[in-house]
Amino acid sequence: MNQHSPSYAITIRLRYSDSPGAMGKITTAIGEADGAIGAVDIVNIRGGKISRDFTVNARDVDHGKRIVEHLRTVEEVEVVHTSDRVFLMHLGGKIEVLPKMPIKTRDDLSMAYTPGVARVCNAIAEDPDSSFALTIRQNTVAVVSDGSAVLGLGNIGPRAAMPVMEGKAMLFKEFAGVDAFPICLDTQDTEAIIETVRQLAPTFGGVNLEDISAPRCIEIEERLDKELEIPVFHDDQHGTAIVVLAGLKNSLLRVGKALPNIRIVVNGAGAAGTAIVKLLLISGAKDIVVCDRDGAIHAGEPSQPDASKQWIADNTNPRGASGKLSEVIQGADVFIGVSAPNVLQTEDVAAMAADPIVFALANPDPEILPANAAPHVRIMATGRSDFPNQINNVLCFPGLFRGVLDVRATTINNEMKLAAAEAIAATIPESDLLDDYVIPSVFDRRVAKVVAQAVAKAAVDTGVARRRNKPAEDIM
Repeated sequence: MNQHSPSYAITIRLRYSDSPGAMGKITTAIGEADGAIGAVDIVNIRGGKISRDFTVNARDVDHGKRIVEHLRTVEEVEVVHTSDRVFLMHLGGKIEVLPKMPIKTRDDLSMAYTPGVARVCNAIAEDPDSSFALTIRQNTVAVVSDGSAVLGLGNIGPRAAMPVMEGKAMLFKEFAGVDAFPICLDTQDTEAIIETVRQLAPTFGGVNLEDISAPRCIEIEERLDKELEIPVFHDDQHGTAIVVLAGLKNSLLRVGKALPNIRIVVNGAGAAGTAIVKLLLISGAKDIVVCDRDGAIHAGEPSQPDASKQWIADNTNPRGASGKLSEVIQGADVFIGVSAPNVLQTEDVAAMAADPIVFALANPDPEILPANAAPHVRIMATGRSDFPNQINNVLCFPGLFRGVLDVRATTINNEMKLAAAEAIAATIPESDLLDDYVIPSVFDRRVAKVVAQAVAKAAVDTGVARRRNKPAEDIM
């Protein structure tokens, strides 16, 4: 059963006589409907009646409706109106553009716009790289999506993807001071997306690709990264891989195992699964078996239907394991799921090696619920905020792009990804690690800063930085 969640919070305005016991009747009714009261606020008191707003967390939309209907049955209590707090947050969008300085005089206007701006335009025409210093490009990222793979909702299109991309832009600003703007494209043609982003590139210092379906997202990122002078990063692939690696590093420290010596099973051979495998191999993993819905992918099979699966077949599964997930997971030290709900069973976890580590990252419902895995698992992580050890890309992309922009990097290479993972992991000292604390909280404000510093240094060290001596800014 779903748990109560702020994602389904409603605010119910009730008017009732200000008499003894009235408040108790209302809270009892909400409890009878299995609602969870989050806050109660007085609106006004008029004519012997009191109006209060009750914020109630529900399990889903239908549950919220049932709570309201039950309140309507309480005598002498009037339901004035209800509102969905999530929809209220999104009214008119969640971001805006503001000027950095006021325009109050003619002098201000003449410097910010014509005629003074012409001198700046000429300077950029003579030295195009100065656009990074003299325009918003210095600190601006494009968040680009075609709406083809939005969260767990699937192909819902560019208009429906906008709230997610706006939210991503909010997180860039909140956690790393990076200005980001959502760009949702009304095409799912690979060539059209590449060409559109190429044409938009002079406006931005980096491109964050988001919620574009596989395998197109892989080609789009690879081609744009080669063709543009600014870095292109598909967060669903590499952000996920970086945070997974960070969490796994600390998990292995906790259980006393080493990456080169363990057996890893990855369930999900899409873009995220492939990126995770590549980063794990670079980090020293030797024994990785990747499963799709048909079971273990191995070199003995016929040619794979797409290039990423063929790469997996050629570069993983050194023992040639075959069979379903339930078979190949036997004796594994680590399970990483980026696939579908409930594909991992309790008996599967029980068949793993001692002190098993399970990262069940399917959202919103993981491959196995923590409560089901608990009797057998040592360390459990999910993608959800209501369980410990949340693997959340917010730990990566704000700080990563902060570091990229600070040194004007031209690309995001493997060394920068590894540096980001190490910085995230190292935020928690080894002495502070716990089984349910192997990854920092998304609200740990240290993370973005240390990631930015590590990424900027790696960019300089590997020769992809345009500017060498600018440290990551204090974004706290």
